[in-house]
Amino acid sequence: MRIVSLLPAATDIVAELGLSARLVGRTHECDWPPREIASVPVVTGADLDQNRLTSREISDAVGGAAHSGSSLYVLDTEALAALHPDVVLTQDLCEVCAVSSDKVSRTVRLLDADTRVLSLEPRTLDDVLDCLVTVGELLGVRERARRRRAELQARLERVRASVTGRDRPRVLSIEWLDPLWPAGHWVPEQVTAAGGTPLLASPGEHTKPMAWEAVRAARPDAILVMPCGFPPERTLRESELLTGLPGWQDLPAVRAGRVWVLDGPAYFNRPGPRVVRGAELLAQVLHGVPAGEPAAPDEARLFSAA
Repeated sequence: MRIVSLLPAATDIVAELGLSARLVGRTHECDWPPREIASVPVVTGADLDQNRLTSREISDAVGGAAHSGSSLYVLDTEALAALHPDVVLTQDLCEVCAVSSDKVSRTVRLLDADTRVLSLEPRTLDDVLDCLVTVGELLGVRERARRRRAELQARLERVRASVTGRDRPRVLSIEWLDPLWPAGHWVPEQVTAAGGTPLLASPGEHTKPMAWEAVRAARPDAILVMPCGFPPERTLRESELLTGLPGWQDLPAVRAGRVWVLDGPAYFNRPGPRVVRGAELLAQVLHGVPAGEPAAPDEARLFSAA
């Protein structure tokens, strides 16, 4: 079976199922596991150079506060056709962050081939884990997928058990810096599993920009900075977008030194199996408990370390 993944989270799922060798195409942002996918042909590109633009410039370019404008992804339809895929994995969750399923379906109809298109649309932690089984069934490894889902669920339960009975700090998760945007969908559940109380976003919610005054009024005990698509180093380049806000230094989280920068793309922005690792990291930074492997500096670091 020849698989093309047009969603980094789907590539993560394929790898989790041990099927990386069947990948014949991927996006330019698929980066895990690096050794297994390095030689897989890329069939997408980006209209914008995110490394050279500010958060505000990127937001304005893709539709501003509506977060539903132009996609950052450009699909190379000729390259896709040349790969003769049996299965194409895509998404419907975000019109900006990946190629839309409508565009993929229109392209596949022109291929004159018997290609299956599977669109993923998880919004909660359970949905994310269920996608593992959905993809596994399509790719012929249903039992393996069910075992992996059970193993990931068990890890989540261990995280929850590790923080039982502890005080639950009030946690703000930031998914974009300018405009300021709270992390929704499965992130509030990651926070809850790790022993925190999420602020300004509900489980499964597709959020919208938040006013800075709402943050000040919420008075978070901890702040998690995890911009969509930005590794920690890229996030820290725009740290002044937070530190320059009026009253930043007066927030309880800042005064207590409880602001962390995390690897959003790896563990929080993408609805793939590594969201479980994200919950483990949060349990470590919020409570210092030994959940999973110790956090590495490229996974989570104190904001003051910038």
